[in-house]
Amino acid sequence: MYVCVCNAVTDRAILKAIDAGAHSLDSLVDELAVTTACGSCEQAVRDHLASRLAALGHADWLEPAMA
Repeated sequence: MYVCVCNAVTDRAILKAIDAGAHSLDSLVDELAVTTACGSCEQAVRDHLASRLAALGHADWLEPAMA
């Protein structure tokens, strides 16, 4: 499913990037360019990041605004 329609980024691409070490919104922006056009996907990207880090047992890595 597309999360960032503007840059054609899927949920799978986001999860793959997180698994490869992109453990912050900034790193996902740098790697995938999510949120850089209209920004409407930001909350969905944050939700995917929080969910995946929690599943990996790294919820403590979340930025304070996301916890």
